[in-house]
Amino acid sequence: MKFNKQKTSPQLKRRMSPYLIVVLSFLVVIIIGSLLLFFPFSTVEGVKLSFLDAFFIATSAVTITGLSPVVDLSVSLTVFGKIVLGTLIQVGGLGIITLSVFVMILIGARIGISDRVILQTNLNTLSLAGVVSLIRKIVLFTFIVEFMGFLINLIVFIPLFPLPKAIGISAFHAISAFNNAGFDLLGGSSLVNYHNNILLLVNTAFLIMIGGLGFIVIEDIIRKRSVRKLMIHSKIVLKVNVFLWIIGALVIKIAQIGGESTNWLIAFFMSVTARTAGFSVVNLINYHSLSLLMLIFLMFIGGSPSSTAGGIKTTTFYTLTKSMISFGLGKPTTTYKRLIDQESKNKAFLLLFVSLSTIGIATGLILLFDNVTITQALFEVASALGNVGLSLSLTSTLTWGSKIVLIFVMFAGRVGPLTIMSLMNRDWHKLGYHPVDYLEEKIIIG
Repeated sequence: MKFNKQKTSPQLKRRMSPYLIVVLSFLVVIIIGSLLLFFPFSTVEGVKLSFLDAFFIATSAVTITGLSPVVDLSVSLTVFGKIVLGTLIQVGGLGIITLSVFVMILIGARIGISDRVILQTNLNTLSLAGVVSLIRKIVLFTFIVEFMGFLINLIVFIPLFPLPKAIGISAFHAISAFNNAGFDLLGGSSLVNYHNNILLLVNTAFLIMIGGLGFIVIEDIIRKRSVRKLMIHSKIVLKVNVFLWIIGALVIKIAQIGGESTNWLIAFFMSVTARTAGFSVVNLINYHSLSLLMLIFLMFIGGSPSSTAGGIKTTTFYTLTKSMISFGLGKPTTTYKRLIDQESKNKAFLLLFVSLSTIGIATGLILLFDNVTITQALFEVASALGNVGLSLSLTSTLTWGSKIVLIFVMFAGRVGPLTIMSLMNRDWHKLGYHPVDYLEEKIIIG
């Protein structure tokens, strides 16, 4: 479609796009976090973060990814640095806009229509109705679940650490798990040393699963308390999540037969954490290639809309799958006796194309900047785009060029490729442009 320029009133002013506000909100928090981590009082004596590494860690925390150029943050950061890191994870998971509006609710400030539009964009909801009420529920639910996870973590860590340290680790781990961040303060090997601790693994997996389902689904479940009464979105999210958790565990368990020992709990945990938390209870370097491929697939899909997880999202995967099946059968694309609209299908395929293109370009750049295998580069990029944090012990060895690539990929994965593309959108009518219709042309495809 072409637009002709016509004179417009000087009173017509372009407002800042809600998509731009969402992007800038994350960027501002990342910059502040980078400066705080860069200051000497954030690291222990003898450790000095470069600004690039501080910026990388802040980006990874705000985008709730978990990749880090520092092998062991538990011994590199001071108590202040750890508090900053935990705060960045919490702000990144909920979003600065969500937290800001929650504060406005507490002090009784008026929330206008423009604020609600920004909230709708930030939460990726379909309607403005109830977004303010949803904010209140999201924040309260988050703190309640994290507190419950914290109490269970205390049972695990109090016998292992002095009380103040056990409290700090328990709180940090609960925040990191629920927000699907993957950061930990247990050493440089994630949860490998705790692979036999059933309570810790079950609690962590539960926090990841709840955080990755999405606040809209959780609120729907609490309110209706019946699977049959749930809205279609919730049914799709639950169906796809259960399918991916099971198929991921099965493939990993089968692939590891004869290889590194993996029981059913570990296989299930790895299937859950790949979408998109990033905690690991095994050394992935020793994992079978089929297991790594399965993890890449799970990282790419990620969690669900309006959740703390990344990836292209479960609903996108569902829409793509239903569209391809219906095309093959020559039938309309339907779900639960409803027709999936063309706009949703267009967005799903656009997101797939942009995400795969991002992975391809970023993987190529890392191969250009560093002497690594294609498996290592692909795995790292998929982990960054899905905001996962699983790694083949590569992040800390990368040069500055590859780190910058991963920073961009993590940021794009968190705010969403479609959000970034939407920054190019313009309200052409307000700018004085009016559409010119063209005749359609069929292109030979395939």
